[in-house]
Amino acid sequence: MYPAISIHDEHYPPQLREIAQAPKVLYIRGHIPKDKPMIGVVGTRRCTPYGRRVTEHIVRGLVRAGVVIVSGMANGIDTEAHKAALEAGGQTIAVVGSGIDESVIYPTSNKFLAREIETHGAVISEFDPYARSETFYFPQRNRVISGLSLGIVVIEAPEKSGALITANFALEQNREVFAVPGGIFWENSKGTNNLIQQGAKSVTCAEDILMELNLPIPEDVQNRIHARNPIEQKILEFLLRQAGAPAHIDMILTQTKLSASDISSALSLMELEDRVKNLGGNHYVLAP
Repeated sequence: MYPAISIHDEHYPPQLREIAQAPKVLYIRGHIPKDKPMIGVVGTRRCTPYGRRVTEHIVRGLVRAGVVIVSGMANGIDTEAHKAALEAGGQTIAVVGSGIDESVIYPTSNKFLAREIETHGAVISEFDPYARSETFYFPQRNRVISGLSLGIVVIEAPEKSGALITANFALEQNREVFAVPGGIFWENSKGTNNLIQQGAKSVTCAEDILMELNLPIPEDVQNRIHARNPIEQKILEFLLRQAGAPAHIDMILTQTKLSASDISSALSLMELEDRVKNLGGNHYVLAP
């Protein structure tokens, strides 16, 4: 027998209770973290090395800020999100499109991942614990992923993707939708780029998401982006979004829309104070 909580139970996630057609019952392996912000991270099953790297980068930053990662334990981005959360010492929730018993967990290749998630969060489902996966279960579970979350981050998604169904549920539920931009010729970025065109917030790091949701940014990151004035703030926020990639001063000029003289003087002062580093040839990064 597996623990089950009804929608009337005090332990039922309050965020999920708010949505239309909230599950009447949730079956649980593990425990659902209480009083912690949750953010959904989803994407294509056929992720690229770029998608895996971005997922790890964003998830690690969110975990450092105390965020619980919610995803669907499907192959691809979902699996990478759960693994990155666990490797960073965080908590994660897998909402599965099957029952939660090990004999029916889908995909079967994630049976051992489900065990690890169970000890650092929860594997949950609204379906009978021994129900095998069905095609129509997955769109249903997607509304639970977004329902649990303050917002949804779509890492990689082609034009037709289950991750986009989750994003649509998020919009219906008044959740924030974030999308990671990608190359215009990449099939796996067509869905995310379209989301951005339609108004989703373009993000490249965890701090973009935390700031948009008014969640606390870890102190070590705050120290790196501490600004004395609006000019420094724009420069530091842009360098933070670069995720460690060097930015030429001309790129900073284009992206921040500040004057060349303001940028030059601000960078000189911040370099003296070891807040930014000039790698040579006017290429700048945040100081370690």
